[in-house]
Amino acid sequence: MIKTLLACCLLASNALASEKISDQYPNSMLYSKPVEFIPGVFSAIGATAPSSYDNAGHNNNLSFIVTGDGVVVINSGGSYLLAKALHDEIKLVTDQPVRVVLNENGQGHAMLGNSYWADQGVKTVAHVDAADVFEDSGAQSLRSAQSRLLERADGSRAVPPDETFDEVYRIEFGNFKIEALHLGPSHSPGDIVVWMPEQSLVIAGDIAFHERLLPIFEDTITADWLETWETEFEPLEATYVIPGHGHPTNMAQVRRYTHDYLVYLRAQIGSHLENDGNLAEAYYVDQSPFAHLDTFNELATRNAGRMFEQMEFE
Repeated sequence: MIKTLLACCLLASNALASEKISDQYPNSMLYSKPVEFIPGVFSAIGATAPSSYDNAGHNNNLSFIVTGDGVVVINSGGSYLLAKALHDEIKLVTDQPVRVVLNENGQGHAMLGNSYWADQGVKTVAHVDAADVFEDSGAQSLRSAQSRLLERADGSRAVPPDETFDEVYRIEFGNFKIEALHLGPSHSPGDIVVWMPEQSLVIAGDIAFHERLLPIFEDTITADWLETWETEFEPLEATYVIPGHGHPTNMAQVRRYTHDYLVYLRAQIGSHLENDGNLAEAYYVDQSPFAHLDTFNELATRNAGRMFEQMEFE
């Protein structure tokens, strides 16, 4: 049964993953309706396009686990109204209460919905580094969301998580043993994965991308991300992966579009540096093997420039 569900999700990802689709669920603020990936684990797959008014800022995956003794939500979403829309969908699935919300990192699309959950009296939890990032940048994230989403950002406030942790945050509700893990540096400070060992499923957050090109931020240390991937993330040997962006898939597929992209771009920039190339030329190193991914046009040159600046001093 689970293998059949995975096959269906893989087929759906090939058919529906396109940043040209503005909205797959017009009757909701959510970009797409939550789908049950394996029994009890649901995910509303975000747009693979940049955050916009059309997709209501839902361009990452918002997941929840129906445990039998309450619901665990992963990501509060990029606004108050997105969090409310997800909660409305949860209520259609179960009458179990939401017990806790896990923020996958300190970015706005993971935490700005905390304002909704605070009003519901639901605890939010994040890694300590993610909480620090949101303390520093949450107000700016809110202003950006309000500028981009207009009335779709109504009600949103920069509300920090209620509780933080360093390495592991364990939850045992109903039929699920759930571990929120900080495996090490990856895409952004405080990134966590949500690991369910008995189901061999990981909700990977932004350590893993699928169907769209990953962005390299100013504070993304790609060598550390690769080390975390190789020594901590992939050794989980998860059968099923819900990435931070893109449809649910498997480890081989997210390796291809995350780990292998970073290795490839580092090799291209490394060769460029060995040939005394400069920053201006680095923007145009060949990235054509990944040009089919969504957001490639927005991110490829920026990624190359940031990789050059980073590797120049390694």
